[in-house]
Amino acid sequence: MAKSSPDVLGLEKLRKSTATKFKVAITDIDGVLRGKYIHKNKLESALESGLGFCNVVFGWDAADVCYDNARYTGWHTGYPDAQVRLDVRTYREVPWDGGVPFLIGDFVDAHGHPLSICPRQLLKSVLRRLEKAGFEAMAAFEYEFFHFRETSQTLAESGHVRPEPMTPGMFGYSLLRLNQHREYVNALQDECAAFGVPIEGLHTETGPGVLEAALLYSDALEAADRAVLFKASAKEIAHRFGIMPSFMAKWRADLPGCSGHIHQSLWAGGKKNVFFGSGGKHDLSRTFEHYIAGQLHCLPEILPLFAPTINSYKRLVEGAWAPTRANWGVDNRTTALRAILGGKKSSRLETRVNGSDSNPYLALAAALASGLYGIEHALELGAPVAGNGYGDRDAVKLPVNLDEATERFERSELARELFGEDFVAHFSATRRWEWRQYGRAVTDWELARYFEII
Repeated sequence: MAKSSPDVLGLEKLRKSTATKFKVAITDIDGVLRGKYIHKNKLESALESGLGFCNVVFGWDAADVCYDNARYTGWHTGYPDAQVRLDVRTYREVPWDGGVPFLIGDFVDAHGHPLSICPRQLLKSVLRRLEKAGFEAMAAFEYEFFHFRETSQTLAESGHVRPEPMTPGMFGYSLLRLNQHREYVNALQDECAAFGVPIEGLHTETGPGVLEAALLYSDALEAADRAVLFKASAKEIAHRFGIMPSFMAKWRADLPGCSGHIHQSLWAGGKKNVFFGSGGKHDLSRTFEHYIAGQLHCLPEILPLFAPTINSYKRLVEGAWAPTRANWGVDNRTTALRAILGGKKSSRLETRVNGSDSNPYLALAAALASGLYGIEHALELGAPVAGNGYGDRDAVKLPVNLDEATERFERSELARELFGEDFVAHFSATRRWEWRQYGRAVTDWELARYFEII
């Protein structure tokens, strides 16, 4: 018997649902999940003709402050609605919200075509290029994230100064720490699984109150959906326990940062992992070599897609378990790219430069598009790093702050080839805005350094 398509299964679940309200959501350019509840009658019309979201969702930053430099939206447009098409394949029910049904949407333009600046649409466009080249992508995200005994209110009242970690000290792979917070830990795993975001592994990392969650692999679009939903779900679930998770890249200078490592592999015919096999000089398939070479070639010019905030670059420093150069190694955690030789089923690439603060759709699109570029141009791969990747002075050094990274991205013809003019222009403008806000800020570091002495 032929299997039903994901579209058909999603529609069947929607029709069978007795719910009178539904949750619908999209992500903005920063990867923040934005959404609303709608009545079932509204959902039925939305499935036929789309749903309106004010286009300011692409016209403001993470603090809801409107950009003054965006072409797509702004005061000059009057902030009209942008149309969203709900993807019935994303149907889920939120177990901690009474089982309310949930759908993710994609933005389209006035003609019903994919909106070029929509993060999910950008990933889908890359996946179409991969499919045209004869490949299917599988992927999974890993997230490190810190936990604090805070609420939105207590954090605001303290001025975001000295948040209290959930646990003290450094205790990686600690069963003791997991057991001390087993109610939250079990709720996170069980409720995420019920929500269609299965966690493959969960453990403490090195740092006070930090966990790492490895999400179960899937096709690439589903993997990015799971990543977006996991970050939002962790925050909602943790709130019940008086805990606040944070996915910012680096919250304290003396602690490691938070990664968002991306595991990916390409398959042909749904059965053959094209990364597996000898024939290459590094015991990788030639396709795998070209893929890695493509990411290395593109990485310095597309870094803002992996490191999109001011804070991202505080993580990308030597000796902090995050890369500083465009290099690679075999099972080497000091390089930007880690090739994992796992046989026919699990040979894959881990893109380690990505931070937990990135937009999963954009980060995965960047990884896949740059890898495909390497395959299409048959780029040759240099020797892997053996040992400390920070000492690899022959490798290209990555941009050291958001300003430098955005400058390279904005001027890059390569970025335009991979992602299109409209997206590059819009995303560059949003990163320019972010840098300007930072330039105006007076920080605690400045107060401590200059207030009395100067």
